[in-house]
Amino acid sequence: MPDDHLTKEKGQIPTNLRLLMLIEEVAKKGVPVSPAALSEALNLPKATVHRLLTTAEGEGYLQRDVDGRSYGPGQRLRTIAANTMSSQRVRTERLMIMRGLAEDVGETCNLAAPERDGMVYLDRVETKWPLRIQLPVGTHVPFHCTASGKLYLSSLRSDKLERLLGGLDFERFTDRTFTSPDALLKELAEIRARGYSTDNEEFMDGMAAVAAPIRDNQKRFLTAIAIHAPVQRLGIDELIDNLPRVQKAAHQLEIIAQS
Repeated sequence: MPDDHLTKEKGQIPTNLRLLMLIEEVAKKGVPVSPAALSEALNLPKATVHRLLTTAEGEGYLQRDVDGRSYGPGQRLRTIAANTMSSQRVRTERLMIMRGLAEDVGETCNLAAPERDGMVYLDRVETKWPLRIQLPVGTHVPFHCTASGKLYLSSLRSDKLERLLGGLDFERFTDRTFTSPDALLKELAEIRARGYSTDNEEFMDGMAAVAAPIRDNQKRFLTAIAIHAPVQRLGIDELIDNLPRVQKAAHQLEIIAQS
């Protein structure tokens, strides 16, 4: 990793590191970043920053925010992050924790991360019961009616949440699905206050779930770990009774993510 002294004087970052450091700065901020802010943070000329942003956007590593001026992670950068999270050493430790949770509760455990249009399952440990919901690794699920998706939404700043909800398709999956922004916002406020999220047959009839957040060392949302089960075995109240186990696993995964 480059030393801090490389950024002390304008233009002194080696040419072959400039694009990497710009992408790193965007990822580190966790919110859309303007070219002016990047120029100041990296001590690079504005023309250089604009040229680097054009390259990064064209290659899919960064994408413009809805304001058309600031930039956030693009699909390729999110894929790199997901692949990094799935590296063998990290994944081995992660799966050990998830298997422990799944065996302790006796139900399926999954790990999900936010993407542009919903959550994607990064990992999954299945229950041994013959009756189970098949949602394999790589499955994309909606934000507005899943425990992990609602947990992510509840972590967003109000301005970003408002923009996202403005373009969200509130598709009805069951009779319990939240299909209006106002109803969902009320649910998100409750999730934010209590620190965990549930899916009470909102995505699939007969399936319930509870999820806890995994955060980085700056307390920003990274992923969500959840357990879900057919309500014939564990209803929403029984799943919430298992919340301390889920939160313990989330804490263990945070240690891995921050190490």
